[in-house]
Amino acid sequence: MIVDTLNKIEHLTEIDLVVTWADFSAVIKEVAVHQDIVAMKEAILNRGEAISQIDQVKIGMLLEEKIKEKNKAVELDILNALSAFSKDIKMHEVMNDQMITNSAYLINRNNKEKFEQTLDRLDEEYSGMLNFKMVGPLPCYSFYTIEVKELNPEHVSQAKKELGLSETTSEAEIKKAYQEKAKEFHPDVNQGSGNIDHFNRIKKAYQTLLEYLEAASFCSNEHVISMSNKKAIENLILVKIKE
Repeated sequence: MIVDTLNKIEHLTEIDLVVTWADFSAVIKEVAVHQDIVAMKEAILNRGEAISQIDQVKIGMLLEEKIKEKNKAVELDILNALSAFSKDIKMHEVMNDQMITNSAYLINRNNKEKFEQTLDRLDEEYSGMLNFKMVGPLPCYSFYTIEVKELNPEHVSQAKKELGLSETTSEAEIKKAYQEKAKEFHPDVNQGSGNIDHFNRIKKAYQTLLEYLEAASFCSNEHVISMSNKKAIENLILVKIKE
């Protein structure tokens, strides 16, 4: 699995890109004269009353909304320009309204120069209004990550009891047991903190047993997995590639 993944990304690399406004105060001033914000201010003034704190909050919220809309439009323009050279794109969380995009691009190594040229063109088109910070080439960690997890025998045993399963079971039986108990204790059906806690335990038990089956399947071709072999459970480690 790991070798196959390494072969898949042999000629690929990751480039991380953060774009911010060069002069955010100028952006705020520009957005402040948006027709919707102007109309709201006029409606407040026409009341003939002093602007209250609630009014200020409403204006501030509308201003924030319009800034986000402007950021999203610029982000989309950048994504459209760079997607031509990207096999995949991952969006990361932006830190504040000044940050327009925080993204990762999976590209062929041969396209790095074209990628940089496109950034230069975008910089010219926006006349220095944006700051582009490019980091790369990098390993493809935003797109392919190895996850290694040691399975706790006690958790596996407890999960089996939670779902009322026997020592020998199958994936189909685990799913059936989960669906039946989840239906019984789902918060939408039965209100109360006790039922919510029970439902969360059932869900966790289901995920634990699926991980156990996934790890055990590498050691056995059988469709039915026995949980009575404590030594086998103690030595199980789940390895997978998160994409």
